[in-house]
Amino acid sequence: MKGTILIAVCCAAAVLYGCSRKEEAPADKSGAPIEITVEIFDRGTDGGKTDPTNNNWTKWIQEKLLKDENIKVSFVAVSRWEEVQALNNMMAAGAPPDVCVTYSNELISNYRELGGLVDISKYIDTPILADLKKLLGPDSALPGRDLIRRNEDPETKAVYAIPARRVDTAMRNLFIRKDWLDKLGLPLPTTLEEYYNVLVQFKEKDPGNVGKDKVIPFIMGTDLYWTTQTICYPFIDPNLSLKERWVNIVVDRYATMPGYKEGWRFMNKMYNAGLVDPNFALYKSESDEFNVLKSGIVGSYTDNWDRIYRDSEAIMTELQKNVPDGEFVPVDCLTGPDGQIRRTIYDPAGVNFFIPASVKNPEAALRYLNWLARYENYHYLQVGIEGVNHDLVNGLPKLKTAQGPWIQNSPQNIDYTLPINGLDMGDPDLSVKALANAYAWPTELIERAHEIAMHNATPNPVIPVMLSAAGPVTQTLIDKFNVFTAAAMTAKSADFDRVWDAGVADYLASGAQAVIDERNEKFYQP
Repeated sequence: MKGTILIAVCCAAAVLYGCSRKEEAPADKSGAPIEITVEIFDRGTDGGKTDPTNNNWTKWIQEKLLKDENIKVSFVAVSRWEEVQALNNMMAAGAPPDVCVTYSNELISNYRELGGLVDISKYIDTPILADLKKLLGPDSALPGRDLIRRNEDPETKAVYAIPARRVDTAMRNLFIRKDWLDKLGLPLPTTLEEYYNVLVQFKEKDPGNVGKDKVIPFIMGTDLYWTTQTICYPFIDPNLSLKERWVNIVVDRYATMPGYKEGWRFMNKMYNAGLVDPNFALYKSESDEFNVLKSGIVGSYTDNWDRIYRDSEAIMTELQKNVPDGEFVPVDCLTGPDGQIRRTIYDPAGVNFFIPASVKNPEAALRYLNWLARYENYHYLQVGIEGVNHDLVNGLPKLKTAQGPWIQNSPQNIDYTLPINGLDMGDPDLSVKALANAYAWPTELIERAHEIAMHNATPNPVIPVMLSAAGPVTQTLIDKFNVFTAAAMTAKSADFDRVWDAGVADYLASGAQAVIDERNEKFYQP
């Protein structure tokens, strides 16, 4: 029923667009200002947040945009948590903002199919979008293509939505107790074999003196995929074609990827050697895992690349209260069968923005996005005023929470800096250094963790097509993945193949095969 309503809404919108759209020439900067409207996420006003459509930041944008581009902008608030329904309502009424933003690819696809969006392709190689094209740069997930063309239709070459650029794509790290290594006189491991042997030493020699019956060489969390992916991913056959890789990514998991099974065979070896926390299935949330980490009895674990340094979880802070010399450090040692280290990073594409067909002047709407892509504009919106939104540390901004009218309703004002998500200093190295300034720990620790997380790292392949098969079975497949991988890991070594193969067969029969079939059918060489 919900899909029927959406189609009806979009059809109504498409009819209205056919009657109301009127394209005008680009704005004359010496004439009367052209007026545009822009969607802005409303995240509420709790915690001192301001009206997202009327605050010091919107006033700064309005004044500078008018001066630079002779464009008069006003903002339309849309609830961050009800964005799809709100956009549907505005599109149906024929009066959406001239610049819209959404995390829903399905919504964009529906509007595109019904003729409700402007084809942006003809503007991409013109001065209208020159700054935006430069800022977005190459698409690391689609070699040979610029990120501005991420959503290009393979047949018509039309572009109906443009993604923001995610500045920091670092994803995961493996962490190990350096204080335990020091007590054993061992260096940081550099290969998977060395890592395994270190865990054996942790178990047998108890360097933390916590009691041999309490030592947990490697801890796992509630999400088995997340807490093993760093170890298992390098086992995937590095010679797979783009198609083989893309087709076998099912609900962001690699269960059918050639070679991946061997990663779980290694996890099975670790488990049967007593190196994996046997209580992993009892944890109800991340906080349960974190509490064990803080207690000082864990030797290693995998997580977000910077998790141990975050104030929000305070893993290192609390660990050192319990164990004064306790220290987790990131380690770069997870080699695959070919001896090479490989890991994944986040997709460089973030939220998508689009121009509804009802816009009176698409050029002005796109010029606004291009204006935001200029460093002087998005940088000011990100870091704000020295002493208010940031302090300078080693010549770089250290962001802090402002109070009063200059508070940022979203981190680094990402709701206003549409083309970019994450602090950007105009230079990758400086961006990492500025990112490191945001932590309470020495910046060199953060920079090293980031460097490791990005070493030999690539995003999952992307083929810009609309997919639907996974939608109804996503949670089912995630749950089944967790069940059969846990069963395979904890099985006796002699039973591993039988348990794994049976689990994958059930996984395929439960919807994964349909997902693979659809991806096979819709794959094309970008």
